Amino acid sequence: MAKKTEKKETKNAASSGDLMPVLEQRFGKNMARHKGMTWEAVRKALEKSPAVVKALEEMERSGGEPDVVSLPAAKGVLVFADCAAESPAGRRSICFDRTARVNRKEHPPKNSAEELAAAMGIALMTETEYRSLQEFGEFDLKTSSWVATPDDVRERGGALFCDRRYGRVFTYHNGADSYYAARGFRGIVKVKS
Repeated sequence: MAKKTEKKETKNAASSGDLMPVLEQRFGKNMARHKGMTWEAVRKALEKSPAVVKALEEMERSGGEPDVVSLPAAKGVLVFADCAAESPAGRRSICFDRTARVNRKEHPPKNSAEELAAAMGIALMTETEYRSLQEFGEFDLKTSSWVATPDDVRERGGALFCDRRYGRVFTYHNGADSYYAARGFRGIVKVKS
């Protein structure tokens, strides 16, 4: 019951525009994701970037539970990633991109991962970023998440997605026009530190 209350409070905080206390609390509870960082530095960076705060509000509203993560290639920037245990609930049942959605002949989904990410002001995680996120916990044990797909795969009609099963992180392929109730996407947004 406590989990439901916490999630409800988080959604209310995001919808009221008061996201900072939610982010600060999550930051403090998950220090292993961002060793050596301080909340004060994160807060200052966010205060200088209203567009990033807006993107974080969208991530929170759709169930992403964004938090700062230390990614190997992120020098001079803070990276916020969706850290919800499962692929964000508000971003599931979507195909990969607009082309796939528009060209789907029967029962096209209402949206796609790339379109929704762009509207939110975030980017789809790459496969490398997804694998790095998995070093901070076990994510997508029951769901899967679309990831940024190389052009040569996309040109052939496919797209990539990842999940974690049997103690391992897997990368798979599917037709870009496919969509499932258990597949969404994880995003990231970056801000200069």
